Amino acid sequence: MWLLLAFTSALLLGLYDVAKKQALRDNAVLPVLLLNTLFSSLLFLPTILSTAGGWGWFDATPLRCPAGDLHAHLLVVLKSCIVLSSWVFGYFGIKHLPLTIVGPINATRPVMTLVGAMLIFGERLNGYQWVGVVLAIGSLFLLSRSSRREGVDFRHDVWIYCIAAAAVLGAASGLYDKFITRRLDPVFVQSWYTFYQFWMMSAAVLLIWWPRRRRTTPFHWSWAIPFISLFLSAADLCYLYALSDSEAMISVVSMIRRGSVVVSFGFGALLFRERNLRAKAIDLALILVGMVFLWIGSR
Repeated sequence: MWLLLAFTSALLLGLYDVAKKQALRDNAVLPVLLLNTLFSSLLFLPTILSTAGGWGWFDATPLRCPAGDLHAHLLVVLKSCIVLSSWVFGYFGIKHLPLTIVGPINATRPVMTLVGAMLIFGERLNGYQWVGVVLAIGSLFLLSRSSRREGVDFRHDVWIYCIAAAAVLGAASGLYDKFITRRLDPVFVQSWYTFYQFWMMSAAVLLIWWPRRRRTTPFHWSWAIPFISLFLSAADLCYLYALSDSEAMISVVSMIRRGSVVVSFGFGALLFRERNLRAKAIDLALILVGMVFLWIGSR
């Protein structure tokens, strides 16, 4: 079951990247991110209110949100900080880079998660799973070479560094998720971490963007913004439920979720008319083959 949830999360993450790219076209990053956290919070607000008011609206559903003590909330606040930091870097990167470059880079994020999982949780991969990881590393090397045709130099492009920082923080978030889901209910984590993120982003927008709004990229409304929240919330919920399974391996779940590159790559080619697709398709093929090896090794 955890594998099915992981693949569902991957599909939704691909749609999330597409919505993000569309919403950020000629748009201010921080207000878009603020609205993302706002809509995500509103999606889960009824579960929080149901518990706080003792009404039990969702008691007989998978969306039931149990109460938590101060320690539980502090754990969720830390998750909010890690994820939000990753998002800020990732949003700036995806705004300025082609989706067909960002997707494959993000798809290699589980390699870092793998190293952490081996060191922290003692996870071990079998031969098939190692093949999948090696193919993912190879795809990143090929992508760095093919991207030069579009003027993107991995060594000197600041937006590449933003995506890299987002990937490192995302890997740290994945490892922390493995830790936190063993202790807290997935719906509790999802509901409250979006709530805390909204208030963090509100402070960031008021202190950083609002005073400089007339000197930076202006904000305009896009109907893609609420879909960012919808796709991301559903993807994260599937992900957290997958990790709550005692048999789930964070290294495998993280790698499967990066299969979202298939969706983002397709939309990058069809919707955004991005270039140099033939060379990037080789990188994508390596990732897909890696997904197959991971699937075989996890059965």
